[in-house]
Amino acid sequence: MNSGNNQYTASVYGLIKDGDYVEAVKILDFELQNFPRSRAALSLLGYCYYHMSDFKRAVTTYESLIKICPSVEEYKIYYAQSLFKAGMYPEATRSAVKVDSQQNQQRITMLQAAIKYEQDELSACKSLLDGCLPDDPETIIASAAIAYKEGQYEDAKNRYLDALNTLGYQADLEYNVALCHYKLKENAQALKRIHVIIERGVREHPELSVGSNTDGIDVRSVGNSQLLQETQLIEAFNLKAAIEYDANQLDAAKEALSDMPPRSEEELDPVTLHNVGLMNMTTEATAGFRKLNYLLSNPPFPPETFGNLLLLHCKYGHYDFAADILAENSHLTFKFLTQELYEYLEATIMVVTSPEEAYRKYDELTEKHIVQLRKLTKSINDSKIARATEDIKNGLTEFDEAVKAYMPVLMAQARVYWDRENYPMVESLFRQSAEFCVENDTWRLNVAHVFFMQETKYKDAIRYYDPIVKKAENILDVPAAVLANLCVAYIMTSQNEDAEELMRKIEKEEDRMAYNDPDKQFFHLCIVNLVIGTLYCAKGNFEFGISRVCKSLEPYERKLGPDTWYYSKRCFLALAEAMAKQMLVLKDATLHDILNFLDSTAAHGANVSTIIDTEVDPNGNPPMDSSTRNVCFESRQLKKLFMTLTN
Repeated sequence: MNSGNNQYTASVYGLIKDGDYVEAVKILDFELQNFPRSRAALSLLGYCYYHMSDFKRAVTTYESLIKICPSVEEYKIYYAQSLFKAGMYPEATRSAVKVDSQQNQQRITMLQAAIKYEQDELSACKSLLDGCLPDDPETIIASAAIAYKEGQYEDAKNRYLDALNTLGYQADLEYNVALCHYKLKENAQALKRIHVIIERGVREHPELSVGSNTDGIDVRSVGNSQLLQETQLIEAFNLKAAIEYDANQLDAAKEALSDMPPRSEEELDPVTLHNVGLMNMTTEATAGFRKLNYLLSNPPFPPETFGNLLLLHCKYGHYDFAADILAENSHLTFKFLTQELYEYLEATIMVVTSPEEAYRKYDELTEKHIVQLRKLTKSINDSKIARATEDIKNGLTEFDEAVKAYMPVLMAQARVYWDRENYPMVESLFRQSAEFCVENDTWRLNVAHVFFMQETKYKDAIRYYDPIVKKAENILDVPAAVLANLCVAYIMTSQNEDAEELMRKIEKEEDRMAYNDPDKQFFHLCIVNLVIGTLYCAKGNFEFGISRVCKSLEPYERKLGPDTWYYSKRCFLALAEAMAKQMLVLKDATLHDILNFLDSTAAHGANVSTIIDTEVDPNGNPPMDSSTRNVCFESRQLKKLFMTLTN
């Protein structure tokens, strides 16, 4: 800037110091309108864009600076770094090679190594690092990153710790150590490191408003400032969310994401956007698909994005979309999908069009898993004979991971028969896998479901359901469908007292939880009553069944939802069909209770959608709004139907 604009210079430096790059850019843009070749203004503008992560604009700015000042090597370095950050690796390599500065040789070599690293050219990256100072912390950190990418997590962790001991606390190094612990399945140590990052960030930078979203405090976005990047808070919360998600603690995972410093959706980094979309799929599937599709269309994105998007499409039955994505992104298949995952997806996609071929492919995958499980079993037995305690421990961990990997294939294979209601064949498949899976909770749960569905093996179902329920610390942690099935199994085997005792436990726990959190909805007892009511309706005992259904939704403001209404109205429609066929005549008292129930659901259901969560648009478009897609409208239609049938 020229000497006549010192006030601009001072204000810009002040804004940059405070991390307010947006305001700094506005002032600099105004200055450049008057002095388009101002070296100082362009230099500061490039700096701002770089630290705002707007690397493409940083590239353009530094390109202009090089034209104005072709002899300044520093601008050439910044230009190459901006190209690298923008993902323009060939251009970044060419620019780095052109820098002729002996005093910046280490810096240029490290940049070239980083480019090779991002292109997965690890051999070339190592060769470049060999030309750097071996004891330099930056070299140690780069070699740790290579070890991490090669899967040598223990070596990577030790190298990061060496750098940490040399440099003192640095949030990015602390995070990298936590990440290595996570990869080594040492979640307790990972969480310990994460808490250090979060505690220091909260203590030293209260202005970042950590936890404000969770507490419901409305604060403005903190943006993607340099300060935020230096604290590594975003990375720490994402890793914490991943650990909780892996442990099936979905609420804790969501809370970790919510605790992040507040940013608007358009400011979210790719990892956070991916995690928010993935972890909210159960409640916001349409938004989740929109986020993942956006990431896939705007690389770079987290490596898991491609596989997760395909798996979610398959989960929601969008097999055509999954097939299209695979076909359109064949170049991503070998980079982001393992051979096993590719074969699994290929089989899953053809389940609808060619179930026999899908089953054959699942069977081939199953054989591969069985071979691996037998090999691990033999290794564990050999270690037991040799009394090698550490080998036994490692072997059991490997075995558990192998069973976990086998489970989706087994369940997908079983589903081919399940969808055809061929439950004896599903049972046969599970018996064949019992040798390896008998201790696995997912396997035991699905075995219980198979026994339950056969209707003649309720005692066997109880034998598998019961330990799952008793093992849970909190009965509400058990899926409501499991509790409902167990209650029905008790009733069908004349163990009514056990069913009533289980329902009392659920009611007691729901009351306790509702006292602590009055705004939260609990549906376990509601679903149990719905299932029991549906059972009696299916058996023709509509009087008792409908009374159970009516009871299940009380109080309406807490129990009425898309899913509970869906299963409730099925019973009323079945009753209406029986009445229309003159198969039964309702008592006046029962009809009166039904009409009162429908009046109550209409009064409370104006804002309750009848579209359940699985009905999503896989392209991420919001569903069409309709005045007829709510409980109030449907309740009135049902009331009209019953009044017509009884007149």
